[in-house]
Amino acid sequence: MKIACLQFNPIQENTYVVWDNTKACIVIDAGNSNPREDAALDNFIAMRAAEGAKMKADVESRLCFLEERVGRVETLSAGRVEAYTNRLYEKLKTILEDRNIDDARVLTEAAIYADKVAVDEETVRLRSHVSQLRDMLLSDEPMGRKMDFLIQEVNRESNTIGSKCQNADIAKVVVDLKSEIEKIREQIQNIE
Repeated sequence: MKIACLQFNPIQENTYVVWDNTKACIVIDAGNSNPREDAALDNFIAMRAAEGAKMKADVESRLCFLEERVGRVETLSAGRVEAYTNRLYEKLKTILEDRNIDDARVLTEAAIYADKVAVDEETVRLRSHVSQLRDMLLSDEPMGRKMDFLIQEVNRESNTIGSKCQNADIAKVVVDLKSEIEKIREQIQNIE
């Protein structure tokens, strides 16, 4: 429950606006209401609505940035296993010179590497979380706590990508992701 105290007259008589997660509010006015008080209350309510619209627009733009960065991770991740396999094969050729290279062993090593660095699952979950956050922004229901939980999940997925990446370019993208996630988290702290 939230309470705003507004003082209107010279004797400091208070008017209170009380609201909760249902978006319904109660105005408690110990004195008589007058047009100036009504205008101030209307301005307060309009200010809260405008603030909410700006926060929503800010979070939406940051979600677009997250999606763009996730796409960048997917692009940078594509072909990494094939490149690793080729490098491994070339190194073995250099080391073993004329001796035969066990292709099955190279493929096994490549599969192990692929399992360690694959971020497909994380990027799919990140895209799903961003979609869920967008749906929450469209809802008329209170979503602050749910969004806070979901942004924690977004942070976890980006941490996992960062720990798996083994690539400087992807690591830079993860830093961008985490920075933007923190900005979204700060905005969500103000959403009811």
